[in-house]
Amino acid sequence: MSKKRLAASLLVVLFGILANILVFRYEPALSEKKVTVKVTLTSDEENYMEMFYLTDGQKMPDDFKAEQSSGVNYKKAGTEKTLEYTVPADASYLRFDLGSGASETTISGITVESNGKTAVIDQNVFSETVRLQEVKQNNVSDGINLTAEKEDPYLVWNTENWGIAKLVKDSLWLRYLLVKILACVVLDIILIVTLKAGKKLIVLPKEVYQNRKLLWNLSKNDFKTKFAGSYLGIIWAFIQPIVTVVVYWFVFEKGLKAGGINTRAGIDVPFVLWLVAGLVPWFFFQDALNGGTNALIEYSYLVKKVVFKISILPIVKVVSALFVHVFFVVFTLVLYSAYHYYPDLYTLQIVYYTFAMFIMVLGIVYATCAIVIFFRDLTQVINIVLQVGMWMTPIMWNIDTMELSPVLITIFKLNPMYYIVAGYRDALINKAWFWENAPLTLYFWLLTAVLFGIGTMIFKRLKIHFADVL
Repeated sequence: MSKKRLAASLLVVLFGILANILVFRYEPALSEKKVTVKVTLTSDEENYMEMFYLTDGQKMPDDFKAEQSSGVNYKKAGTEKTLEYTVPADASYLRFDLGSGASETTISGITVESNGKTAVIDQNVFSETVRLQEVKQNNVSDGINLTAEKEDPYLVWNTENWGIAKLVKDSLWLRYLLVKILACVVLDIILIVTLKAGKKLIVLPKEVYQNRKLLWNLSKNDFKTKFAGSYLGIIWAFIQPIVTVVVYWFVFEKGLKAGGINTRAGIDVPFVLWLVAGLVPWFFFQDALNGGTNALIEYSYLVKKVVFKISILPIVKVVSALFVHVFFVVFTLVLYSAYHYYPDLYTLQIVYYTFAMFIMVLGIVYATCAIVIFFRDLTQVINIVLQVGMWMTPIMWNIDTMELSPVLITIFKLNPMYYIVAGYRDALINKAWFWENAPLTLYFWLLTAVLFGIGTMIFKRLKIHFADVL
């Protein structure tokens, strides 16, 4: 074994060990989990009782908002009822509204549930309220008695001593252990395959490096000739996406009165900023996938040349799409600055997410550009998938503020473009690092590695037939 091969193998092994350690040391963010708070009470009036929540970083009581609340109708006055509310596991303050008007309510118990496990909050704990508004509290033997006299009575609890974090961890430890073991097994299998197929894996990067000048020139030429003959030329590459953004902004914010967006970090942001952060990466993915799929057909005259490295043609189309993407990233930063959201260190992650998207779409394109030569209908299938995918990523609506089942949320997150779009929003709005969401990052790169491996394998298997079919 050569020294270079030995050094590369050692690096792969060290990376595998480090990755396995990081996987097992990872602790899930509580903000991603939900718990059910059950309040058992008796009231002398029927009322609509709401529970608001605040997460870390939000101020009490100014940041209590309708977007972070849920309500339940209390019916049959004088009877004991248990009202259920769903809140994030990292909720730091809970505000309980007793409805409207004068009433007398006794809260006899509070429990918190997470994945089948229940924690009973001691009476001495939930009787310690941190704020009372238009209500008088009297601690009694069977709970706390609350006398409301005016229109908007409520009380606020600090959940610091409720043990919610411990409850969530205890309820999920076995599930997370199994997921971590599975993730490590899959990761180790990929690394073993990488070690065994080392030479084959570096063929493509080697070809790209050797033909880097040709690749760059072809990409620039492709970008320029795309709109050759039109009066405005390459300006059309920027007009269409901008018009799309304006149309969606007008329909949702002005027409449907979408208003601002409250992100999972509890930040209120104008809808247009939230929308652009999702559309800009999607435009690149869409343009690169459409262009890359037809790369071999468009450059058929080069495919028929024996000495030409046709493996660089899909990359030409993806790099060509990257030129427009860079412009829109700059446009996005200018737009955010106009709203006083200025670039910072977190913003640099856009480079990382763009690179991640580049590798992912390239893996897909290697498969689609090879298959479309034999199955021309694939282009229409891709167009339909892209139409559905834009709504399923999701880009137009906020998954964080919707009451969706955990299974449905997981399905949405399996879409690799969810990781990219959420990453752009984390870099620009939520100010979160990509490694803070370690499971999704690991899943994305494992999936990207699989897609790239399958894509290049399909490309190599079908390559010998390209010239004959074209």
